[in-house]
Amino acid sequence: MARQSKAREKDADSGWRGSADGWLEAAYEALKESGIDGVKVMPLAKRLKLSRTSFYWFFEDREQLLAALLERWRDKNTGNLIRQCESYAESIAEAILNVFECWLDNTLFDSQFEFAVRSWALQSEEVAAAIAAADRTRMAALSTMFRRFGYDADAADTRARTLYLTQIGYISMKTDEGLTERFRRIPHYTSIFTGERPAQRELDRFFGKFGYAETEPGVFVPLSETFRQAPTTDEY
Repeated sequence: MARQSKAREKDADSGWRGSADGWLEAAYEALKESGIDGVKVMPLAKRLKLSRTSFYWFFEDREQLLAALLERWRDKNTGNLIRQCESYAESIAEAILNVFECWLDNTLFDSQFEFAVRSWALQSEEVAAAIAAADRTRMAALSTMFRRFGYDADAADTRARTLYLTQIGYISMKTDEGLTERFRRIPHYTSIFTGERPAQRELDRFFGKFGYAETEPGVFVPLSETFRQAPTTDEY
């Protein structure tokens, strides 16, 4: 009963003490901005304009916060990549385009977060082990995706590794590539990774998800510009 009462008191006080999610969000932003050395209780308290003791209302210590941060990375980056691998696709080219959504949509796969966690691993054997496990899980999901479309085990594994390690290279090198510049390369990447060129309708659907249309080969405009203007009253 005492524990339940304390939990209710925590809930009641969470407005002025912040919240577990608030502290975790601050840690997430600090990690991306300053690396793991920036994820400390006092700097986070200053960021949130809260007292240092407020932190301990939600987390036992910094290590518990770091564990929650690592779990957030697993859930977002690894979880969403697996879901995209398992998404419906008519062809292997469309399946690859589903995966490519991760590389272009920060809500699915946060490349800054990925870079920060990989940098953190240089200081932590535990995080390095978590990354190694995530890499295996992600490449296994990609390999299974290729197998689903008829590739044998060796071909599926090699293509999965090529696709994944190419993207990790983008992240590790902090490659600065504009959206439409990436669009122009996507059909070629898809052909390299699969041996098949995506159908134009598949590419059109993919570009449309990001609000763009390809009006001619390699030329992209906002999708809204392709809509037919509504007729004026003089046209009736």
